[in-house]
Amino acid sequence: DGADMDTAFEALKKVFGVISLTRAAACEKDKDAIAKLAIEYLREDMLRAKSFKVETRRSDKAFPMTSIELSQYVGNALSDAYEDIEVDVHDPELVVHIEVRDLAAYVHAMPVHGAGGLPVGCSGTAVTLLSGGIDSPVSTYMIAKRGVHLIPVHFFSFPYTSQQAKDKGIELGRLLTEYCGKMTMEVVPFTHIQEEIRDKCPEEYFTLIMRRFMMRIAEQIAQRSNAKAIVTGENLGQVASQTMEAMASTQAVMTLPILQPLIGMDKEEIVERARQIGTFETSILPYEDCCTVFTPRHPRTRPKISEVERAESKLDIDALVAEALEGIERIELDHE
Repeated sequence: DGADMDTAFEALKKVFGVISLTRAAACEKDKDAIAKLAIEYLREDMLRAKSFKVETRRSDKAFPMTSIELSQYVGNALSDAYEDIEVDVHDPELVVHIEVRDLAAYVHAMPVHGAGGLPVGCSGTAVTLLSGGIDSPVSTYMIAKRGVHLIPVHFFSFPYTSQQAKDKGIELGRLLTEYCGKMTMEVVPFTHIQEEIRDKCPEEYFTLIMRRFMMRIAEQIAQRSNAKAIVTGENLGQVASQTMEAMASTQAVMTLPILQPLIGMDKEEIVERARQIGTFETSILPYEDCCTVFTPRHPRTRPKISEVERAESKLDIDALVAEALEGIERIELDHE
């Protein structure tokens, strides 16, 4: 009796694996009690509709009326109570559902859509790169919908990026827990790596080399956590680092599969989904993440992998990756 049913219902609409749901009212398994409940409980639905019909499911076969008989009985009671609504058994605006089960009878209107997809965790675990932008929260959501438990990784480059930028990434992760469930965000210190790239590598390769480091670090985190894939928000042709050649050079350092749910989407589609899941307003806050640090004036868009390898050859890659992994901060995320 003390449950907040409104909040519970809204929360269930965001649970992956739930295709549809409805709120039902229960009563004793008596035809008059069921008819009375339908008249009272569905009052607002009946007043809004122009036509209706009643459908009954009777799992308790000891109930003295057949499903058709009970539908007719309750339908007549509803017609008497709401004279302005027509009965339409072929194409009704409202379907009144009655279920007679073992413990009680239930009355409800038509179900609403749930989140769909698969229950989180049934498809394994993956690491998702979660920046402060619009795309990566959407890609995280879409892979979670396929039943994947996610470990969000956020790269932080203080003092080139602010505490507000870090807080923004954390807040995006927290917003996603409504759909993804509890997650542990791994915040990776990325400043030293970016400074080393700036000081020792050709400028046109900065972004490509940076993303190769992100992939190396993400794969190490995945291996530690028994995760089986890396999720990114890349979208073909959207920016200089997302040409096919650029993505090939980034993925060349990987052994795990890369999941890219946004790869063929238009930006408008991604923004629409971000608004739908509630991350858009946070994503557009004016706090830039590490991807904007030391952005090259003329980035290489069609690189050869051998060129990128040569460009990063002056770096102590293993030491830089180990240092970043050692400095990871782990933050538990849950929806308030």
